[in-house]
Amino acid sequence: MNANLALFVQYNAAEMITSSFAFFTVLLAIAGGLKFIEFKSTSKFFNILPAIVILYFLVMLLSTLGVWQKTHEINEAYSSLKSNILPAMIFLMLLKADLRQIKKLGGKIILAFFSASFSIGCAFIIAFMLFLPLLEPTSWKTFAALSGSWMGGTGNMAAVQLALDVPDSQMGYTLIIDSIDYALWVMLLLALVPHAKVFDRWIGTNSDKLDTVANSLAKDSKSENTGDLTVNLLTLLALALVVSVFTQYVASILPVSTFFSTTTWTVLIVTLLGTLAAMTPLSKMQGSEAISNIMLYLIIALIASRANFNELTQAPLYIAIGIVILLIHGALMVMLAKLFKFDLFTCGIASLANIGGVASAPILAAAYSRALIPVGVLMALLGYIVGTAGGLFVGKVLSLLV
Repeated sequence: MNANLALFVQYNAAEMITSSFAFFTVLLAIAGGLKFIEFKSTSKFFNILPAIVILYFLVMLLSTLGVWQKTHEINEAYSSLKSNILPAMIFLMLLKADLRQIKKLGGKIILAFFSASFSIGCAFIIAFMLFLPLLEPTSWKTFAALSGSWMGGTGNMAAVQLALDVPDSQMGYTLIIDSIDYALWVMLLLALVPHAKVFDRWIGTNSDKLDTVANSLAKDSKSENTGDLTVNLLTLLALALVVSVFTQYVASILPVSTFFSTTTWTVLIVTLLGTLAAMTPLSKMQGSEAISNIMLYLIIALIASRANFNELTQAPLYIAIGIVILLIHGALMVMLAKLFKFDLFTCGIASLANIGGVASAPILAAAYSRALIPVGVLMALLGYIVGTAGGLFVGKVLSLLV
């Protein structure tokens, strides 16, 4: 009975969704519904599996069941929308990453962030070499996309995926590792908070100066220009789309190679423009984060719409590799902490600012002191700037190992 029902749903749904408008409507409806449920829910379930991860696997399930047909109209719209929205999303995402604010963190905290990025990159390379005989030839692209996420955020992951043309089917592994292993890492870092003084004594340092940094950031933090919301949203959306068109045009006339494709140039150029725009009054306009999040949800749904559960045959192996990556990263961070005298808070927040981004770094910061939340936020924003380039660099190294 259940098998017959599944076939019935598959056949009738496939016959129903054949147009691009209906296809994107379904994707947005699922994204909006999940985000609404997450917002209203008081359960801790969404702390373990965020709505964006559930979105990926739910859309993948519908794709596996054949709920839509890959008609020429849908395929054309899919490619056009994904390639044009992603540069716009990156630009808007970077508007809050003001380098002048980040500079106020101080040299030692910024050094800790890049130490974490460096150790994560090394961990990916070491783990990849260890498990290489068990992996598919194109698996380096999967880990390149994951490294973009673990040095920045989900937006950086999507940027690396576009730049390296990572197959949508491979992104399922990336999301699995990013959700399961990341959750374990967050729990470990939170469990270490009560032992901060023991760690700091062993390192031979303390976190007294952090309070001064946090208070300074709290005083100097820039407020958003609330203004007219419609004006803000239209201005930001129009500008982001113009930047997308401009960067793709510039990228199309630049020289390409095996690794530096036109899409790679597009991602790098828009990252530079977004970083520069963050130091202008545009960064104070309300709405950039909301628009970029909507775009991110749509992009993740689009990626999932081309995936299939039948292709995720090596999920346990990838989860195990993710754990090994985090353990190597943790060991390297302890050594770097001993070398540079990083306290446990600085190590933890630098690690989570890379791996978890703005969604989790402030949570860990608050576990130490609410006054330190701005430190976590700014360190995570720094990840938006370096995550894409970091992921592409790791991808280049991994490609040479295959």
